[in-house]
Amino acid sequence: MLFDRVYIVSTGAAPGERNMEIDRRLMECFRDGRFQRRFGEGCPLWRFYAWNPYALSLGHGQDDSSIDYDRCAAKGIDVVRRPTGGRAVLHGDEFTYSFFSDAVYSNAELYRMVHEVLLKALTLLGIQTEFARGGTGFATRYRQNPASQSCFTSSARYELQAEGRKLVGSAQRRSGNVLLQHGSLPLQRSREGLGELLGGTDSDLARQVDEELALKSIVLSELVPDPPTYAQLAASIETAAGACGNVIVEKLDPQDLFALL
Repeated sequence: MLFDRVYIVSTGAAPGERNMEIDRRLMECFRDGRFQRRFGEGCPLWRFYAWNPYALSLGHGQDDSSIDYDRCAAKGIDVVRRPTGGRAVLHGDEFTYSFFSDAVYSNAELYRMVHEVLLKALTLLGIQTEFARGGTGFATRYRQNPASQSCFTSSARYELQAEGRKLVGSAQRRSGNVLLQHGSLPLQRSREGLGELLGGTDSDLARQVDEELALKSIVLSELVPDPPTYAQLAASIETAAGACGNVIVEKLDPQDLFALL
């Protein structure tokens, strides 16, 4: 672990725009020093949350011209834009995290550290995962295959896989010294139909998106008959973070954190 102390807060389920607003404001709190003045210098924050209703999130710079906004609205699915990069994610029955740090460590170091903790947390729950080695560059892959519009069709180095398929999707954004990392860990198969939200009236593209997603990704319920709950995952990550060296893990009350925003 790269830190001596880590703060953790669980804020539960919220609409997509609210979740992204919280993350944008927390990033600003790290940039202007409000978080550090309140909780101490050099300490990262891990926020856990979920989505209600389902939401389709797009990467910070992702082209949204292929999004069928009318179909999303008809299905009650919010469409939001993440402050981080990456591609589209349909957030359903899943465990989501955001990780904030103003440390001088590189993006790659923080990326690996976060996934090492997640790997340990899943191992504690009896779920075997491994680091992805990475393959074709994302930009090249997206140009070559329009069906690769989903974040879960490609794995970056140190992302978590199980049985050769992507389990956790993560994306980063750095502003000055402050890094925000997002991650999505699906509990159940709730991403079917992503293709029709991305492909619009192009039924062939919609089918390709869903087929590639099924082929390249996996969810916890496909790995274990009784997948862990949101609360169990949060508790296991807290335990894993504390076990990675002599790390002090402190849980925050959401209201104490929201008072900063």
